[in-house]
Amino acid sequence: MKRLLAVFGFYVFTTSAHAAPNINIGSVYDYLDGDKSTFLKRVFNGGDSTAFVKVNILEILYDADGTAREVPLKTQVDADARDGLMASPARLIVPANGMQGTRLLFMGERDRERYFRVRFVPVVPEKEDEFAVSSEEREDYKKNLSAGVTILAGYGAVFFVRPKETRFDSVIENEAGNYLIRNNGNSVVIVDEFKDCAVKNDRDCLPATKHHILAGRTFQFEKQTGREYRFTVIEGTATKKLEVRG
Repeated sequence: MKRLLAVFGFYVFTTSAHAAPNINIGSVYDYLDGDKSTFLKRVFNGGDSTAFVKVNILEILYDADGTAREVPLKTQVDADARDGLMASPARLIVPANGMQGTRLLFMGERDRERYFRVRFVPVVPEKEDEFAVSSEEREDYKKNLSAGVTILAGYGAVFFVRPKETRFDSVIENEAGNYLIRNNGNSVVIVDEFKDCAVKNDRDCLPATKHHILAGRTFQFEKQTGREYRFTVIEGTATKKLEVRG
């Protein structure tokens, strides 16, 4: 018997088990540059059992108020009419202590930036899952998962597809008590490793955070006296390290 639990973006199966897979997808944020159409995503298995992984994709749409919705992709019979992100293959068999890759392919218009949720979900293979294994191999796998409790944890990555004509235009407003970055370009800008620390004590820091500034949006923070803020602004391949004091 198996159950699926969704926990903070992770997809967790609990099942009776002895040996278990343990997958890792590396970064949970990936970016397809405007001059590229494919991206190789690697899935690692650090466990002691084969991982059977399904790759599912949803498109992330943002409403006018900034609310995000995840919607299924529209399927088209004609390959030339497809519009969205696809994974090839969409079923991965990753050996214990091994790695397999899937190629994420975008087909469609690139006049604006688009966003996708790519889910890597480990499963106990069933006939309908379309993994290239025989009935005997499926049964052997289930028998190996036969004692104790194993957690099969999956991951959801966010995939950014930049416009074909990518343009960056970040405007900074550094005021007395407030710092703001406005993204006037047409592609996401990243504020990476944002650290809020006391000026006189490097150990007095809040946990580092990562922020994505979508096109037309802003990132801002209030500057506090006696605090300093260190972060990196990333625009495509260009990076800039900044330090700001309150």
